[in-house]
Amino acid sequence: TKILVFLNKDGKMLESSLNELQKELGTAQILALSGGFSAGDEPDGSGKFIANVLRENRIAQAVISLLEERNGLVLGICNGFQALIKTGLVPYGKILAPSEDMPTLTFNRIGRHISRVVNTRMVSAISPWAQHQSVVQSQTHLVPISHGEGRIIIDKDFAKKLFENGQIFTQYVDENGNPVMTEPTNPNGSMFAIEGMTSPDGRVLGKMGHNERTIGTEHLGASNELIKNIQGNKCQNIFAAGVRYFD
Repeated sequence: TKILVFLNKDGKMLESSLNELQKELGTAQILALSGGFSAGDEPDGSGKFIANVLRENRIAQAVISLLEERNGLVLGICNGFQALIKTGLVPYGKILAPSEDMPTLTFNRIGRHISRVVNTRMVSAISPWAQHQSVVQSQTHLVPISHGEGRIIIDKDFAKKLFENGQIFTQYVDENGNPVMTEPTNPNGSMFAIEGMTSPDGRVLGKMGHNERTIGTEHLGASNELIKNIQGNKCQNIFAAGVRYFD
C-alpha cells in the first residue's frame, strides 16, 4: 500500500500533490479514498474537495485510464464515497459534469454528526469487492459509521434500475435483516436504506460504513480486539476481496 498525503497549504504544494497523485495512479491497481475526515474535513465537506481533485484534468484522465485500460478498482469510504457519487464514478462508472438528476449525499436527517455501529446486509455480490467469504456471508454485518452527510438522495425509478442491475451493494437493516428507513437503524435516512453502491461493472465501490475499523489479523481478517462491547459479525473484509481480484 502506498499512502499519499495530499498537501494543499499553498499553490506550490497543491501542484506537487497533483503531480505525485498522477504519477502513482499510473502504476496503481487500486485507488482507495479513505474516510475519517480525510482531507482535513475541508470546509463545506471534504467529499467536495476530493471530488474537485478527481475532476482535475490530469487526475481524471489517470483515473479513467486505471478503470478502462488497466481494469483497476476504485474504493471510496465515507468522505471517499461522497467524492465518488459527486463525480459520477458511482453509480455511472465515469466522471461526469454535475447535473440535477444525479444521486447525491446530503446531511443526515437527524441534523448532526452520527457515530455508532449499524447493521447492514449484502444486496448484490456481482462486484469484485464482494468476492471474499467474509463479505458474501448470509448474516448481517456490524459496521461502524461516522458522518454528518450520509443520506443518499436518488430518483425512485433510477434506484429501481440500480437494484435491478445489481449496483446496490449494501443496505441498512434491522437485526432480522429487513431494510429500514428510520433512525437509528438507518442512521442518516438514506432513501431505500442504501448504504453502498457500485458502478455498472462493480469495479467502483462507494459505501458509508467504515469496514477498515473492524479489520484485524484473525480468521478472514476479523479482530477480537476492536469494538469488543458489541457482539455480532463485524468482519466484512472488502479489502481482501479487492486484492484477490488481481490474484
